[in-house]
Amino acid sequence: MKKGRIINSDISRVVAQMGHFDTLAIGDAGMPVPKGTEKIDLAVTNNVPSFNVVLQNVLTELAVQKIYLAEEIKTANPGQLQAIKNLLPDTELAFIPHDDMKKRLADTHAFIRTGEMAPYANIILESGVTF
Repeated sequence: MKKGRIINSDISRVVAQMGHFDTLAIGDAGMPVPKGTEKIDLAVTNNVPSFNVVLQNVLTELAVQKIYLAEEIKTANPGQLQAIKNLLPDTELAFIPHDDMKKRLADTHAFIRTGEMAPYANIILESGVTF
């Protein structure tokens, strides 16, 4: 049995296959995912699992050098923005329009869908290196 913190086989596989500058997205239950993007659907019911729980789990194994958030999170979900900043305090942060974020999902290795029901609880993680 795998010893690491990520026990979901699809998430573990995607993280293991990522290289420098590759991207992985995590988001709320309502985020539309492009047809060609792998969707790892974890949503069970409203807010289960939460965005924060999934993000924390992924961060146990993924080196992240930059994150992308929707510009709209600043006003529509400032509590979530602060939670993300607390989890990734030294990570470069870029804000982009939500529509651009939806388009960028086509270039991510995968999109992890959570049960999150709060608006703009979406993030694109850009992989760093461990050396």
